[in-house]
Amino acid sequence: MSDFSHLNSHSRMPVYFLGIGGPNFMENTDHPAYAKLAAVGREITTNVKPKAVVVFSAHWQEGPSKIQINVAEQTDIIYDFSGFPPHYYEYEYPNKGSPAVAEKVIEKLAVAGIEVERVKRGLDHGVWAGFIVAFDPKKNPLNAPIVQVSLYNNDDSDQHYRMGQALESLRDEGILIVGAGMAVHNLRDFRATRGTGQTMPYAFSFDEALKEAATAKPEERRAKMSDLMRRSDARKAHPTLEHILPIYVSAGAAGSDIGEQLWTFPEGSLSFSQYRFGKVAAA
Repeated sequence: MSDFSHLNSHSRMPVYFLGIGGPNFMENTDHPAYAKLAAVGREITTNVKPKAVVVFSAHWQEGPSKIQINVAEQTDIIYDFSGFPPHYYEYEYPNKGSPAVAEKVIEKLAVAGIEVERVKRGLDHGVWAGFIVAFDPKKNPLNAPIVQVSLYNNDDSDQHYRMGQALESLRDEGILIVGAGMAVHNLRDFRATRGTGQTMPYAFSFDEALKEAATAKPEERRAKMSDLMRRSDARKAHPTLEHILPIYVSAGAAGSDIGEQLWTFPEGSLSFSQYRFGKVAAA
């Protein structure tokens, strides 16, 4: 995995935003989002066939003006959740990192003036709990190294968009960029509405507004994505912003490619949406 010089001839990768639920999502096989996430995973392994994946999760934020990147080749997974049955802490997700790809990411970010700290860290559940569905190790293995990069620890959505812009050219080297989060994510209301069958109005309104912004013309997308967080329902949909910020990285990395909402499902105070920016060649 150390020599990525051959990737320049690889076709341009699309960019994804994957709606990934909590750890319990891994076992909720009857949920509509489970099959959809698995289908996107099959599209990636069958049609996209990345040489490596660079992923941004809702569950890793570093500093307000600095990010971190995992440069380890061999990493474990992190059980960064509590209160679940014991067997949840026995899950495994085989994965390998790539120091070579990590250095490519660092190089691109440095050119954009973004400070990066190299660390050795396992994958958090914001990645592996979704990837175990999308890229089932037995049924649909990814067979590509995974390099996780942190978000900033701030609410500046445009700063995350610019970080995505800095990484766009990785797509021409066979490297797939993935944002992993949720289109709508309000855990306080989730607990309040659980079992009632009620879906909060903002789950529909913000989800639709996100679709309008993310699928806008590329020359209008950045401004529309920025305006999104000034909506009156934005802080209802996202009391904290870590679950929406990964789509800003994805949208920034999309460049001149148009975004498409592959699927969505507002439920309670959440929304499971999947987006792709750019085209996918037929298998």
